[in-house]
Amino acid sequence: MLVFEFKAYGKSSQFTAVDEAIRTAQFVRNSCLRYWIDNKKVNKYDLNKYCAVLAASFPFADELNSQARQASAERAWSAISRFYDNCKKGTPGKKGYPKFQKDCRSVEYKSTGWKLADDRKSINFSDKKGIGKLKLKGTRDLHFYQINQIKRVRLVKRADGVYVQFCIDVDRKENTEPSGNTIGLDVGLKEYYTDSNGVTVENPRFLRKGEKVLKRCQRRVSRKTKGSKNRGKARQILGKQHFKISRQRKDHAIKLARCVVQSSDLIAYEDLRIKNMVQNHCLAKSINDASWYQFRIWLEYLGKVFERVTVAVNPQYTSQECSNCGEVVKKTLSTRTHVCKCGCTLERDFNAAKNILSRGLGTVGHTGTFALDASNALGESISTLAGEILSQQIDS
Repeated sequence: MLVFEFKAYGKSSQFTAVDEAIRTAQFVRNSCLRYWIDNKKVNKYDLNKYCAVLAASFPFADELNSQARQASAERAWSAISRFYDNCKKGTPGKKGYPKFQKDCRSVEYKSTGWKLADDRKSINFSDKKGIGKLKLKGTRDLHFYQINQIKRVRLVKRADGVYVQFCIDVDRKENTEPSGNTIGLDVGLKEYYTDSNGVTVENPRFLRKGEKVLKRCQRRVSRKTKGSKNRGKARQILGKQHFKISRQRKDHAIKLARCVVQSSDLIAYEDLRIKNMVQNHCLAKSINDASWYQFRIWLEYLGKVFERVTVAVNPQYTSQECSNCGEVVKKTLSTRTHVCKCGCTLERDFNAAKNILSRGLGTVGHTGTFALDASNALGESISTLAGEILSQQIDS
């Protein structure tokens, strides 16, 4: 499934209608969740039927396209099914009991309620909300895909405007020749990552660089009267600055992951639990600014696209063990050089990256130079999922 995004342009009255459609989608989703709480043994199909009851009871709900109402009910059911799955798996901690949504920013249409223009440069929404025709501007070309391949259309509201997303049913595969290289990655705060070849990539620190502007925008918001139009404008400017930083992080993660995947046949990295790591209030800000989890997500996705092997290994003692002899050399976080009795002296992250690669190769077997068929097989069977435990995936 590919998701193409375009910036939408229209009149202010049209964007007001988009806001109304999003609020209606939130109402349907929360109403379905309340229906599930109040009634026992409610399944996905019962929630879809309940959408018709809501449309008959509330005129503003009837104005939204029927399949858009069903998509909102499916959102409620996805939260419910996630809660059920966590309970069945015995996930430690909170199980994620479904909550009512307070700030919905998107509405989703299925196969009806919209029509794409022949030139693929505009889209017309035909439900009773009155959104009408919106012009599209983006870098993707929709002429390569048939209309029946577009399974969902989303209207997403962001800090800098409204966007239209097209969910296209197509498998993305790119054939590349095996490179014969294997690599281990150790992420950090000083350098973004250090690989098993000793190559380091600088940490861009987008939040730290933009913090001065963010603080100035935040002060402007604080000075304005609550509920005033000036405060709303100041909040919009602040939101744009945060959105800019998030885009910078995403762009950096995608480009870096693509370079790593294209240059290596096997990529080993640490199976870090970022949620637990950010509980350290001294490092939480820097860890979130580094966006390690987003980098991992794109590594795994592009690994499937380019048919590469991605392995998440246990991070325990990767910095303490000697990559030469295996001896455990205890060191604090401030100690940046690994010195072992065997005479091995390496930079701390370089030593950890070599240990990560060794564990990755121990998981899938020593690979050497991959043949294309073997690479395909490994890419389908060994690629790990973000947030999953490695040992459970290998056993399964």
